[in-house]
Amino acid sequence: MTSPAAWPTGGGHEPAPMAPPAPYACAPGRSRGRRFPEPSPRYRSEYQRDRDRIVHSNAFRRLEYKTQVFVNHEGDMFRTRLTHSLEVAQIARSAARALHVDEDLTEAICLAHDLGHTPFGHAGQSALDRCMSEYGGFEHNLQSLRVVDRLEERYAEFPGLNLTFEAREGILKHCSRERATKLGDIGRRFLEGTQPSLEAQLANVCDELAYHHHDIDDGVRAGLIQVADLRRVAAFERPYVEVTQRWPDLDERRTVYEVIRRMIDHAVSDLVETTSHELARLEISSLSAVRELERPLARFSEPLRREHAELKRFLHARVYRHHRVHRMAVKSGQVIERLFAAFMSDDRLLPPQPRRRVREGEASRARARAVADYIAGMTDRFAIAEHRRLFDPGASGYE
Repeated sequence: MTSPAAWPTGGGHEPAPMAPPAPYACAPGRSRGRRFPEPSPRYRSEYQRDRDRIVHSNAFRRLEYKTQVFVNHEGDMFRTRLTHSLEVAQIARSAARALHVDEDLTEAICLAHDLGHTPFGHAGQSALDRCMSEYGGFEHNLQSLRVVDRLEERYAEFPGLNLTFEAREGILKHCSRERATKLGDIGRRFLEGTQPSLEAQLANVCDELAYHHHDIDDGVRAGLIQVADLRRVAAFERPYVEVTQRWPDLDERRTVYEVIRRMIDHAVSDLVETTSHELARLEISSLSAVRELERPLARFSEPLRREHAELKRFLHARVYRHHRVHRMAVKSGQVIERLFAAFMSDDRLLPPQPRRRVREGEASRARARAVADYIAGMTDRFAIAEHRRLFDPGASGYE
């Protein structure tokens, strides 16, 4: 495989030509199929159909108004779940192309991986998980699979989006053994200790890569962190020195962007090279060989892993635990908890469609899951508005 060590950072390079798929790639013609059989698409591959169905789904559109770190109404320039998903897909497609695996499947997994996220980011998920503690808990990763398997109602012949096994497998990044036993084939790898496809592994690694780096940008933009603070982080300092030596008069905004793009470029190159080395070292020549390994193939080198661990600790300390972020997290959690309690106590407060689902669930566990589905599907601003309609005496129930 041609090494991508000199990936473009400033132009002047020709794009790499398309290469035939590797023997360890997922092939759309050999997919393990869909839950409900369908005729093959005429002008698209099976994985392209998956991607297109995700893009056209209601849940995907709602990601535009769901928090990444900063609640949607705090500013138009911060990342949302939608822009995050697009950035993950762009990065992962590049890695997939370099490793000669299926780009369309990789993209589909990336675009779908956050479909089950609650409003208000991780604070919303934690709050809804607390609400559901007596009813099986709540985890956004499983909820994303639930969205594509059941909750999207668009097609006449089946519930959900009826995605391929490979796309669904990639969406389900982690799962407890208890829950895996109830998921059939899609949960088997969590019981047997095997791995998903390389496409799914790349989507998982690039998810973390993307949010760490764009949270630097958003953190600086929000004034939570300063460049001087970031310079104590090795992964930031090295490209920062390169950029400021080459462009000493560049303003801070553009300097930060130039540094971050170099950080991402370095990380993606390291991911491709390290994964390529592992593929060669282990003589991986089939998809089944990828699946049978005890640990994932797609990973960073040990030096970069240590750098990213340092960056992650920095972001937790200086961004995710910042008092401004924490205040919004507390308020967000209260919104989720009050909505859940209200809907569980009186389902007449719900609109007709979620009310029907709640009443179809005779057991309290099923009713709670239907309420959780409704709340998880809300955008930030809809959840805030719904809370106001229910608890503000001066607000109309129809506004």
